[in-house]
Amino acid sequence: MSEESTRRGAPAAVPLILVALLCLLVPGCRVFESGAVQDVPPPVSVEPTTKNAKPSGRRPGVVNIETEQNLRGTRAAGTGIVFHPSGLVLTNNHVIKGATRIEGTDTDNRRTYTAEVVGYDRADDVAVIRLKDASGLKAAVFASASAVNIGDTVSAVGNAGGRGGKPRVVTGKVTALEQSVTARDDSNGTTERLTGLIETNAPIKPGDSGGPLLNTDGKVIGINTAASADLSAGGSGEPQDHRGYAIPSDRALAIARQIQRGEASTTVHIGRTAMLGVKVRSNRTTTGALVAEVVPGTPAERAGIPVGAAIVTFGGRAVDSPDSLTTLMLAHHPGDIVQVQWTTAQGAHRSANVRLAEGPSQ
Repeated sequence: MSEESTRRGAPAAVPLILVALLCLLVPGCRVFESGAVQDVPPPVSVEPTTKNAKPSGRRPGVVNIETEQNLRGTRAAGTGIVFHPSGLVLTNNHVIKGATRIEGTDTDNRRTYTAEVVGYDRADDVAVIRLKDASGLKAAVFASASAVNIGDTVSAVGNAGGRGGKPRVVTGKVTALEQSVTARDDSNGTTERLTGLIETNAPIKPGDSGGPLLNTDGKVIGINTAASADLSAGGSGEPQDHRGYAIPSDRALAIARQIQRGEASTTVHIGRTAMLGVKVRSNRTTTGALVAEVVPGTPAERAGIPVGAAIVTFGGRAVDSPDSLTTLMLAHHPGDIVQVQWTTAQGAHRSANVRLAEGPSQ
């Protein structure tokens, strides 16, 4: 495991600061950086393409997800969508990122299952988990997002506020297509660039991440992944200019099926995640990833990698940033033996062969 321990500065805009605080209560959600809103076109006001269309309401296949993140001492909540009756659930990667334990409650049969990560795509924020010992679940029905138009009525369903129980349903309209945003995971401050998203004004909340965006037929056309809202100054806390963003169903399903087939790629990781046991940050003075913390009892500690060292190679490949170390790590699995090279704060060069342990998903 490698993790950036630094965090970008707090957004300057007060409304965005308020949204970020809401997400701290439910770490499995994301909001936008203050600078990112500038490149998001304003919502487009148009008449619905389907006259008198009614919201669909909730449909089968919604899963409430809860995770424990023991390395950070936190808990998080989100939502998932059953896409196979055997217990395969599609969700956002940021919902299960860093999780050391995952539970999923099927809201149709009300049973809670321990879950395991099947695979994930960090770049597209998609993950698949398996509810252990589940069978005969009601799967959601998907539709192609290619038929979605601006002005269409949509419903978003999810575990709003991480409260569990019956999912909340909110409605709105599609306000834009093919949107690009920079999303921040407020549980650890990391950011990602997401593209090709469906924008709606449905008021999704923290905990809705990974839940379905439905058309008026009750079919899944997107996976809710992020939101930005201006909160009212009157203290009601209700969004006044809400924008929610969803990954189109076609892309999410294609990645989920790739994971289901067990096909790894440069962006898709299959199976358990390897862990070295360091938290790293960018190093402005020398090359490599600067070790900010060594997790006790991990391969890094046993290898003698100290705080203040800069990791410069991993498995024979150059490390020039924390992100490159994570990328190299994801090409391996627990039990693999790799050589790690680092320079100490005093400038000495060291190396060791380490057997990677199992860690949380990235």
